[in-house]
Amino acid sequence: MVATPNSVKLLGANPIFVDVERETLCIDLEDLKSKVTDNTKAIMLVSANGRYPTYDMNELQDFCCERNIFIIEDSAQSLGSFYPDGTHIGLKGNVGSFSFSMPKIITTGQGGALITNDDELAAKIRKIKDFGRSGGGNDIHDSIGFNFKFTEMQAVIGLSQMSKLDYRVKRKKEIYKRYQNNLSGVSSISFFDHDFKNTAPWFIDCMADDRDNLQEHLKRNNIGSRVMYPPLNQQKAYNLGGNFPISYQIGDNGLWLPSMAQLLDSEIDYITDNIIDFYE
Repeated sequence: MVATPNSVKLLGANPIFVDVERETLCIDLEDLKSKVTDNTKAIMLVSANGRYPTYDMNELQDFCCERNIFIIEDSAQSLGSFYPDGTHIGLKGNVGSFSFSMPKIITTGQGGALITNDDELAAKIRKIKDFGRSGGGNDIHDSIGFNFKFTEMQAVIGLSQMSKLDYRVKRKKEIYKRYQNNLSGVSSISFFDHDFKNTAPWFIDCMADDRDNLQEHLKRNNIGSRVMYPPLNQQKAYNLGGNFPISYQIGDNGLWLPSMAQLLDSEIDYITDNIIDFYE
């Protein structure tokens, strides 16, 4: 998602693109290792749709620790998802970020949160989000900062939404499994592997043959869908070269199907019936 490299670019740093794993769409470790240089300051690990990488996170942590490289976990799609050792996604790095925008499993309308176990870093973040203010209730500014504060109304909505998190995590897993089961006999649709014990898929993401015509077929039957992220290096905003074969596959065949927690089983069946009809 373009917000990830944009956050680097807007600070005047240079984002370096790395391809993703086919199984998880998380950053490919071997491609990453080949692109790290003495100038590398941080690695941004995006846990796509609640999924964690296939490799042991200890390997990534050790690799970064040896080189004094900061790990930022972009966990925007991973609230309620955990690594196999029980650690919540977002807590393996130095800092983790979450999104509370409208499509996420809980929402405050817009905005998000950062988490860290580093008290010094937490103090810096609190200053940065509040004009560089040294503390609440004063106008002493230790550094330059921004106005990234949450509103009280957003906080109230978020707290109320959090009370629904357990149900939504459970329902999202049920929805994904129903899609998988209904389409298990359709070779032209493939889903990504999910560890349903530890992780919850926010979105119904899949790879679809003849995707564009499938989309048109669904649209004619009043079913919305959305193309998954095009390769970032080919976006007009960046327009960079490079070889990213998995990202290109996702750009050509990746598709999001209706994913809201309020979907009824009968609605999922209607969607999958139409997909089966298209491929037949």
